[in-house]
Amino acid sequence: MRQADSDPYWNTNVARHPGILRAVPEGCGDALDVGCGDGLLARKLTGRAKRVTGVDRSPEMIARARELAAGRPELTFVEGDFLTAVLPAEEYDFVCSVSAIHHMDFDAALTRMRALLRPGGTLVVVGLAREASPAEWAAMIAAAPVVRITKVLRRAREPEGMPVAAPRMSYGQVRAAAGRLLPGVRYRRHVLRRYSLTWTKPGR
Repeated sequence: MRQADSDPYWNTNVARHPGILRAVPEGCGDALDVGCGDGLLARKLTGRAKRVTGVDRSPEMIARARELAAGRPELTFVEGDFLTAVLPAEEYDFVCSVSAIHHMDFDAALTRMRALLRPGGTLVVVGLAREASPAEWAAMIAAAPVVRITKVLRRAREPEGMPVAAPRMSYGQVRAAAGRLLPGVRYRRHVLRRYSLTWTKPGR
């Protein structure tokens, strides 16, 4: 497997890449990146998986991902809506998604990710949510200086043309829905205004 690409840019999504890569199971055959954007994480995943598929509904992002993956047959990119794209059920040893699930229906997206995962496979979702409770607002306010300073020092920027959307669900709603859909899921809230869900699909 190839070494992971160095980061051409940094932002609060890229900050979560190392943790995602550490979660890839040993001997991973097939990995899926949902909402892959320009394919940066998918390219990194080739250092841990034999074959990597990225799916995104943005034609511009998929075109860029394919351009950057030219000559790498272990990488495949699918343009389309993740909820309806043709993808094989229970085919992937690892499924991940970074800051994409809030662009979709949360329950439907998480249910499909679960269905695409092989028994024993690992799912990692990194997402955005909104503050709703006093505790959530307090956590956001406490972290705000760290977030601002980190972004300035790391010269945070987004890839050109990256679609954006405001999250509809609160952190509490995300945690409750994930616990219902993925029994035993590990939920974490991160300093740089992200949460993560990590789950292993029970074996047969």
